[in-house]
Amino acid sequence: MNNFTYSIPTKIYFGKGQISHLTELASYGSKVLLVYGGGSIKKQGIYDETLKLLSGSGMTVFECSGVEPNPKIETVRRGAEICKSEQVEMVLAVGGGSVIDCAKVIAAAARYDGDAWDLVIHPERIQAALPIFSVLTLSATGSEMDKFAVISDMSRHEKWGTASEHMKPTMSVLDPTYTFSVSRRQTAAGTADIMSHIFETYFTNVENADVQARFCEGLLKTCIKYAPVALEQPDNYDARANLMWASSMAINGLLSGGAEVAWCVHPMEHELSAFYDITHGDGLAILTPHWMDFVLSEKTAGKFAEYGVNVWGLDADADAMDIAKQAIALTRDFFGRMGLPATLRDVGIDETHFDIMAQKASAACANTYVPLSKQDVLAIFKAAL
Repeated sequence: MNNFTYSIPTKIYFGKGQISHLTELASYGSKVLLVYGGGSIKKQGIYDETLKLLSGSGMTVFECSGVEPNPKIETVRRGAEICKSEQVEMVLAVGGGSVIDCAKVIAAAARYDGDAWDLVIHPERIQAALPIFSVLTLSATGSEMDKFAVISDMSRHEKWGTASEHMKPTMSVLDPTYTFSVSRRQTAAGTADIMSHIFETYFTNVENADVQARFCEGLLKTCIKYAPVALEQPDNYDARANLMWASSMAINGLLSGGAEVAWCVHPMEHELSAFYDITHGDGLAILTPHWMDFVLSEKTAGKFAEYGVNVWGLDADADAMDIAKQAIALTRDFFGRMGLPATLRDVGIDETHFDIMAQKASAACANTYVPLSKQDVLAIFKAAL
C-alpha cells in the first residue's frame, strides 16, 4: 500500500427531509447562485422547497438553469458571469452529477480572471473557488463528495475532467426519496457509472492494498444487489439509499487512497461523449466488458479471478483464467439485464472518428492497470461495435 493523505471536508446530511439544512447557507453570505438542469426538480417540488428555505433565510437567489447531461463550457461561462456581475457568494447545485460538475467549475471560474476553459484543461490554475453546496437527485457520479468535474466543449469535440481541492463541496444533502422518480434508463446508467468508478480503482498494480480492495468488492456487491430492486421498485427506499451512498463512496478517495492508479475506461468513454454526446453510463457499460476482455492475460487473471470469487461468488478452486472469464461474462450479462446498450452501434456510433478518439484517449492510458497504446484503444473500440 502506498502513502496517502485523505481528507473529505464535505458535510453530508443523509436521509429524508435533510434539505431543511439549506438554511445553514445563510452563514456563508446572502447571495447564492442556484444551478440546475431541466424541469424535473420543479415537477418534484424540490425547486420550490429550495427557494422557500433560501428566501426564508434572507438570501437572494440568482439562477443558472439548463445544465446539459454532458455540461457544456458555455453554461459554465454563463454561470460564472452571473457570479461576478452580481457578487454572488456561494453556488448551490440541485440535480445530478452533471449539474454539480457544472456548479463546481462555475464556482472556480467566478474566482478566476481568465476563461473558464483554462480551468478544465489546466486544473493547476484553480487557486480558489466560491463555497459549493449540493442537493443530489441522481446516484451516479459521486460529484457531491469529491474534487472532480467533467466539462465538454462540443465545438472542439473535447470532454475533459478537471479536479481541485477547492472544488470539494462544503455540504451536500443526500435524500434518497429524491431519486424515486429517476427513470429505469437513468438508474441503470447511473449504476454502471458507479461500478465503473469502483472498477477503475479496484484494478490497480499497487500490492497489498487489501482494505481498499475489500471496500471495492463490498460496494460492487451492493450495486449488484440493489440496482435490480430499484429498477423494479423505484420507490424502494433501501435500494435507493444504498445506491446513493455507494455512489459517494465510489469516488470520494476512500477506495483510491494508497492504491492509486490512472483511469482508462473513463478517458475512452469521454471521447465517445465528446463526439456523440451519449449518456456517460451507457458508454461505460459498453466499453467496460470489452476492456476487461482485452486486458485479461495470464498476468492479470489472478486479479480478475479475485473479483469473480469475492464479488460474484464463483468457485475459488477453479482455474484462475476460467474464473476470470466467467466474471467478465457475468459483468456483461448484468449490464444487459439492466437494459443498457451492449454495442457502440446501439447508441449510433460507427468507426468514423475512431482514429482521433483512440489517439486522444491513449494519452491518458499510458500508466493504467494495463497500459494501452492508440492501437490498443482502437482495438477495444472496434470490438465494441
